[in-house]
Amino acid sequence: MNRRKFSKILPSALLGSSYLAREVAYGKRKKTIKPKRLKKGDTIGLITPGSYIDEEGLEKAVNNLEGLGFQVKLAKNIRAERGFTAGTDAERIIDLHSMFSDKQVAGIWCARGGYGCGRLLPKINYKLIKRNPKVLIGFSDITALLQGIYKETGLVGFHGPVGSSDFTDYTKAYLTKVLMTPQDNLTIALSNENEALAQTEKVYQTATIRGGIATGKLVGGNLSLLAPLAGTKYQPDIKGKLLFMEEIGEAPYRIDRMLTQLRQSYPLKAAAGIILGVFRGCEMKEGSRSLSLMDTLKDRLGDLNIPVFYGASIGHISNNMTLPIGVKAQLNADTGEIVLLEKGVI
Repeated sequence: MNRRKFSKILPSALLGSSYLAREVAYGKRKKTIKPKRLKKGDTIGLITPGSYIDEEGLEKAVNNLEGLGFQVKLAKNIRAERGFTAGTDAERIIDLHSMFSDKQVAGIWCARGGYGCGRLLPKINYKLIKRNPKVLIGFSDITALLQGIYKETGLVGFHGPVGSSDFTDYTKAYLTKVLMTPQDNLTIALSNENEALAQTEKVYQTATIRGGIATGKLVGGNLSLLAPLAGTKYQPDIKGKLLFMEEIGEAPYRIDRMLTQLRQSYPLKAAAGIILGVFRGCEMKEGSRSLSLMDTLKDRLGDLNIPVFYGASIGHISNNMTLPIGVKAQLNADTGEIVLLEKGVI
C-alpha cells in the first residue's frame, strides 16, 4: 500500500477502534425514560433490596407511605434475612422484578438501604424494567440500583428517603413536588433546620469549595457505592454532568481514598459541577493525626476547576431532598441553590 495513503487511513481506523472500545466498555447512550408521576391512592411496592429491616422499621415505612396517601403492597420476601442482606440474591431479585411487572403497582419504594444492592446488578432483567418504567426511590445502598438501572435502561430513578427515614416537613415537601406535582424550574432550597444545626454541629455548615454556576444532568449518590462502581459497566458517565455525593460514618482518610479513586477512574474533572450533601459522622476524631473533613474535601475537589458546594440537604440526615437521576439541573455553588430545570416524571 502507498505509505502516504496508509498514513491517512490509519488515524481514522484508530479513531474507529477507540470509539468501538468505548461503546463496548460503557454501552451505547440510552434514551432517558421518565416514569409516570405518583398520585394519592396509588399502590406502592415496598422492597428491601439491601439489608434486613426489623418489624419496627417496616411499620414505620408503611406508616410513612400511607401518610402520603398511598396504599402499600409488601414484597413477598420483605421479611427475609440472610446474614447482612435481606434474604438471598434470588429472593431480592424476585421482589424487584415482581414489583416492576405488577400492573397494580405504580411505584417502588425501598424500605431501607444497608448493603447488598450492588450484588444484584448483573442479575437484573433490565429489559423487563425498560418495558415497565416506574418510580424507584431510595438512597444510600440504593445508589447501586438507581445508577445501574439508569445506565442500562435510561430510566430516571429518585435519590430520596427510604421508607423508614424520618419524613420531616422538608422531606415530604420535596417528595411531593418532585414525584406528585412536578414542575419545570423547581428550586430546592437548603433546609432551615440544617442551617440551625450548623450553629452547634460543624458538619452541617455549608461551604463553597469553588464558586460558580454549573448545569448538567444529575448523577450520583452515596460515595461508598460510587467508588466500587468504578471500572464496571455500571459506572456513571459524569462528563458534563452534575455529580452529587453524600456519606456517613467514614473517617477523612477513607473519604480521601474514595475521592482519589473517583479522580482517577471517572474522572471528576470531567463533571460540570459537584454537589456534596452533609457528611454526617465523617469528621476527624479529636487527637487524631488527620486532616479535617473540610480540608480533605478541599484537597481532593478544590483543584478541579468546576463549581463545588458542600452542605446540601442530601444524605443520612432527617431533612433529605429528592433528586431525580438523569434530569437536567443547575447548581449555584455560591449560594447552594439547586434548580431542577425539568420534571423527573410525566
